[in-house]
Amino acid sequence: MTIKVHHTLLMTGAAGGLGTAMRDRLKANCEVLRLSDRSDVGPARAGEEVVLADLADAAAVDAMVKGVNAIVHFGGISVEGPFEPILQANILGVYNLYEAARKHGVKRVVFASSNHVTGFYKQSETITLNHPARPDSLYGVSKAFGEDLSRMYYDRYGIETACVRIGSSFAEPKDRRMLASWLSFDDLHRLVTACLTTPVLGHTAIFGMSDNAVTWYDNSAARHVGYVPQDSSDPFREAVYARTPEPDVTDPAVIYQGGGFLFQGEPMTAHLPAKKKA
Repeated sequence: MTIKVHHTLLMTGAAGGLGTAMRDRLKANCEVLRLSDRSDVGPARAGEEVVLADLADAAAVDAMVKGVNAIVHFGGISVEGPFEPILQANILGVYNLYEAARKHGVKRVVFASSNHVTGFYKQSETITLNHPARPDSLYGVSKAFGEDLSRMYYDRYGIETACVRIGSSFAEPKDRRMLASWLSFDDLHRLVTACLTTPVLGHTAIFGMSDNAVTWYDNSAARHVGYVPQDSSDPFREAVYARTPEPDVTDPAVIYQGGGFLFQGEPMTAHLPAKKKA
């Protein structure tokens, strides 16, 4: 049974992949689920409100946040691309969200950060929440900015935030990399629920992953959140290996935790030192 500690819960990015997956699940966490996106999410169903808003529009975000008790922020651009759209949605957008939360007295936010905040660590490493950020992309930089901004809003205004560094949240792992980074939809809901209901959240980062046998992440510094994953990528391992080729261990997408997200739009070997001539 999920404890409804917040009457009205705002979920941004409701038209996206995670928003769509969480729409019905998060209704168990509140009396009213307010859905927002700049794209149409369809008509409001029972127990829902729909507010269309562009995150870069401060007035629209202010109206979106007014009257809610907590926020689950999935909104924004979720892939690498040109800087200007990322700037508007992920940097200006998250600033607008926290300013609105401050003005309206919202004291708890679950911020969908990303594993790409630390994507330049190697897959041979296990990293803790105390490791410095090493973003692998402009998208990763925007999420690192959101983590730092939320830290300031906690220290200065007392807005508690969980920065959930989501690994790979899909119905099932798509490739070998995801055997380490996979987060099931049900575990994502368990994680969001833990962040919303833990008595004292403070400001914390937490890696969003299921109970995978192979992992690059150590969540021990976030035990106070109370997240206990119940799913695992392990049952999918045999099928994933059967349908995917043997990895090239010299490929940066195999070397680094960010995977194929690295160097999108440029040569994958751009960062590697030139080979010495014989």
